[in-house]
Amino acid sequence: MRHLFLGILLIASSSCSRDSSETWEDVKTAGRYVQRGMDVLWGKEYESRMLTSDDEFVGPHDDEFIPLDATDLNTLAMNGDAVLPQSKEIPGEKGVPSLDRFYAPPDKLAFHRVHFQTDKHELHQKEDLEALQQIANHLKKNPNSYLLVEGHTDERASASYNLALGMRRANYVRSVLAKSGVNLNRIYTVSKGKEQPIAQGHAQDDWKQNRRAEYRIFER
Repeated sequence: MRHLFLGILLIASSSCSRDSSETWEDVKTAGRYVQRGMDVLWGKEYESRMLTSDDEFVGPHDDEFIPLDATDLNTLAMNGDAVLPQSKEIPGEKGVPSLDRFYAPPDKLAFHRVHFQTDKHELHQKEDLEALQQIANHLKKNPNSYLLVEGHTDERASASYNLALGMRRANYVRSVLAKSGVNLNRIYTVSKGKEQPIAQGHAQDDWKQNRRAEYRIFER
């Protein structure tokens, strides 16, 4: 640790002959090493391994992706969906179909997937909101229909993190449908996390396709 602080002092003293932007970059770099040293002292471990080819790199392509931790996820506002009660009708009980009887919606229903931004569970794109309104309209016209919303994520971050994020995405969709007049007791949610990607690559476009919500239905 003593060497880390000495390193900062050396950077600061050598910056007199450099412009302010270069000096700031040096300070930020030194700060990262100090934080890493403090983490090590407190017992925080970093995973490290040698990559043997470019194909092994499946992480983010830029420095903007910083996954939220579990505490952040649990404290995020959900635009009201966090206060919606869970369904009173339990699948598989009292005449309610079990979830294994739900099936993919037929093409004629046009239940289009909606896609999410990195680390986000809300939807803002017009086409996504219109797709949810179309689903809501169908469910309101068919009161004996049940819907299962599946939340999916891309491959980045841990399995537990992505399970939590996938559930937030599914619950957000449920809240939008309920606010559109659908009986929330007929809507169930589940998170698939990163376990069922539809795009198998490791590029930005693949991740975008995998950050989605999909549906399964049951109609009497």
